Amino acid sequence: MRKFLVLTVALGIQFIFVMPCFAIKIGLVNGASRVGVGTSTQGQIINANTNKLIYTLSAMKAYELRAYHDSIAIRISGDYYNLKTNYAVIKPAQNAFISTKGKWYRGFFIVYNRNGALTVINHVDIEDYIKGVVPSEMPSGWCYEAHKAQAIAARSYALANIGKRASCGYDLKDTPEDQAYGGASAESARTNKAVEDTKNIVLIYDLKIIPAYYSASAGGQTSSSADVWIKNLPYLKSVPSFDNNIKKNGHGVGMSQHGANNLAKNGYNSYQILQYFYKGVQFARINPDYYK
Repeated sequence: MRKFLVLTVALGIQFIFVMPCFAIKIGLVNGASRVGVGTSTQGQIINANTNKLIYTLSAMKAYELRAYHDSIAIRISGDYYNLKTNYAVIKPAQNAFISTKGKWYRGFFIVYNRNGALTVINHVDIEDYIKGVVPSEMPSGWCYEAHKAQAIAARSYALANIGKRASCGYDLKDTPEDQAYGGASAESARTNKAVEDTKNIVLIYDLKIIPAYYSASAGGQTSSSADVWIKNLPYLKSVPSFDNNIKKNGHGVGMSQHGANNLAKNGYNSYQILQYFYKGVQFARINPDYYK
């Protein structure tokens, strides 16, 4: 588990420094007998147990990986070849993309054969991860300040939940059980700018990054955490959600995404939106270079 340290305060923003390897592991596939992969440029399959190159992938070519006993096999020209490892890394060239489930992703893949089934994990920079979350969680045509609020909330949720699904080999799922994540295929120029303009900014309470829960809509009034989970988190109080004409969709705790968009339409900026839905919070900037 990464440890977060608060160092100083300046201009109302607290600077938080984190351990190196500032990336997150997102579970894309779990328990599959086979899975398709590909790279946008020439890529490599590396035996993660020995760090040796196993196979060079051709650009824009579809490959199939399959669980084979306690190993991983790859299908090439109709035939399967044993990679002779249960743990592989698939890397495209720098700044290129990698594919599975019909989507493109940044970063690289980790593939395990776990008990005769494949797990595929996207190891990705946290900011690139958030670029794939914002447009998956909130329509790209919504207000820009709502997108910025979503980026900060999503980043806070992710960092507060590092290691949540460690028993599966990754941090978070790519579904709304954690946060919807569509990879690079989901990105838009508008939402990417919102991520870039809020880079490394998170929400904190009592000097800790908070899991900034949110849902699509709360039906007019958000719920406190105590009402939903019998866990009283002081920053998650019940407030009018500014989404009265929209049926409740989700747990209703924290930020209402429709409410955030309505507040943005009425002139609220992202920081005002977040301080409305999360009580007593402050904004912090994380510095991934501090320990490098």
